[in-house]
Amino acid sequence: MVTTRQTAGLPSSFEWSSSGALISPKNDSRNIAGIKDPSIVQINGTYHVFASTSQASGYNLVYLSFTDFSQADSATFHYLDETPIGSGYRAAPQVFYFEPQGLWYLIFQNGNAAYSTNKDISNPAGWSAPENFYSDTPDIISQNLDGGYWVDMWVICDASDCHLFSSDDNGRLYRSQTSLADFPSGMGNTVIALSDADKFKLFEASNVYHLASDGNSTSSSYLLLVEAIGSDGNRYFRSWTASSIAGPWTGLADTEDNPFARSNNVVFDGQPWTKSISHGEVVRDQVDQTLTISPCDLRYLYQGLSPTASGSYDSLPWQLGLLTQTNSAC
Repeated sequence: MVTTRQTAGLPSSFEWSSSGALISPKNDSRNIAGIKDPSIVQINGTYHVFASTSQASGYNLVYLSFTDFSQADSATFHYLDETPIGSGYRAAPQVFYFEPQGLWYLIFQNGNAAYSTNKDISNPAGWSAPENFYSDTPDIISQNLDGGYWVDMWVICDASDCHLFSSDDNGRLYRSQTSLADFPSGMGNTVIALSDADKFKLFEASNVYHLASDGNSTSSSYLLLVEAIGSDGNRYFRSWTASSIAGPWTGLADTEDNPFARSNNVVFDGQPWTKSISHGEVVRDQVDQTLTISPCDLRYLYQGLSPTASGSYDSLPWQLGLLTQTNSAC
């Protein structure tokens, strides 16, 4: 496929290869049904993964680490309800290092947008008790939910401000902000960052990244990914770019025919183990609050699902796999 150079070295269309399922629920006393919503960073050769655990009784969080993806499924699960993060509903984690404070932040949903902090990402017991970004659901979100759910919080900062993105499962992506100096306090000024009349085309699981320059770009560029539900009922990702975190966002690979990642642009080794390319994250080795990634040779850890799986959503056997970009424009 011929591609053209777009924002900061991204192609106008993407091609991927996929691993098989790399991380699955453990056969232990927890009896979790699925492992979902991964956030991943790589530090000095070690991958650190945070994910949701799902089962009929509810959601919580898990941490694991490994040095090679071939070891991922044998990595020890550290269930974070055994830490000060506590039990109860916690899901959809995002991890980053907030350099101004010298602290790791774990962002997650708990009915609100919550965070915990830790001085050492490799110490599961070091996470603080959760605190909320908001005193209540922002009015603009509660007024637009209309049967949806407020989910999938995501934080990214620039030189002056930190921004919190979230979704409503109803076709709207929201953005709040506070100053870099005030973070994590003061999150407000919530606006609709992007919307679609078809809620399934702008559903949930947003990622926003700062793109490192490829040498041909002199201005800042940002990449937005949002999960959609396709016409075949399977999940996939659309993408947009902007020169500012505040937008406006311009479509990049944002259709079913030309997606960021969907079953039609992913090649599996053997029989595809999933038809959904769902909630995940780019593998980051630059780990601070700017969420800066190289546009070259992207890798994306995602959740997938056996095409024959059935049952209630919370009990589905989600597993994690890895996409590797095969058509870098760099």
